[in-house]
Amino acid sequence: SVPFARPGSGFTTDFEDLAVWLATKCDKKTVSVFCRVAWRTVGAMCARVAAEKLDPDRLAGLVDIGVDEISWRKHHKYLTLVSDHDTATIVWGAPGKTAATLDQFFTEALPESCAARIEAVSMDLGPAFVKSVRAHAPQAVICFDPFHVVKLANDALDDVRRQVWQSARKLSNKQIAKTYKGARWALLKNPESLTATQKATLAQLKREGGALVRAYELKESLRAVFAGDLDTASVTHMLGKWCSWAQRCRIPQFVKVGTTIKKHLEGIRAAVDRGLANGRHEGLNNKIRLIIRRAYGFHTPENALAMIMLVCGPVTLELPYHT
Repeated sequence: SVPFARPGSGFTTDFEDLAVWLATKCDKKTVSVFCRVAWRTVGAMCARVAAEKLDPDRLAGLVDIGVDEISWRKHHKYLTLVSDHDTATIVWGAPGKTAATLDQFFTEALPESCAARIEAVSMDLGPAFVKSVRAHAPQAVICFDPFHVVKLANDALDDVRRQVWQSARKLSNKQIAKTYKGARWALLKNPESLTATQKATLAQLKREGGALVRAYELKESLRAVFAGDLDTASVTHMLGKWCSWAQRCRIPQFVKVGTTIKKHLEGIRAAVDRGLANGRHEGLNNKIRLIIRRAYGFHTPENALAMIMLVCGPVTLELPYHT
């Protein structure tokens, strides 16, 4: 080894730092052309720099964490990512999205006895992560993210819209089907964010009434519960009333949503009480999707994780001549 290069590298530390900094701003092909190295070499540089820059003690003081999965490649290729709510950074990741994947975080990555210090874990409503947390950190409060709760209603509303659209396609007046097909964002977006055209579409749908409008009202009322202006007791009470309304609405999609929310009510209440949500993690996910699109995909999950940790992790990259 030499003092001006990392072990196993054929390049100086300064050159690698320059190339990796560029790789976090543009795609590897551009970096390889600019730096006159192979794009695979850029990937190896990213892996070396990520391994060096990541603080090994970043997992020692975790208190409130968020867990979520994200697709890194087509055909159901996922990464499980753990974020620190205090620093709003990704601190760990691994391929897969099962309970066994998160088990690796608790058994292999976390220092000894650190799992016992975790106070709360925010996540979506899937059962896999719940199983792992209850097995390895039973003292932690499980918080079901309100973002994903509202997303359930959005998905149910869009399913109802598609059903109505499919039924309208059988009618002789094709304009009716076109209205429902083009109404997706008018129904899913927040009312204050609608364009003039979307407002007109929504007003037309409300005049016509029917199951789709009732589904929209259910979605909006659930969103209002999590607007942030209610205390925990009020949110719990309103959610109970909403679930009763949903289960009586005779719209199968929302009957299912009401049952799901009722089943996870304790975890939702805990998230509101502690003020924990995966909003920051979802923001990081948007950055990660940009990284994946910019790279035109990754060949291995390890390469994807290295880039994610460099951009979204507790890492500070500096150009070598900006010291």
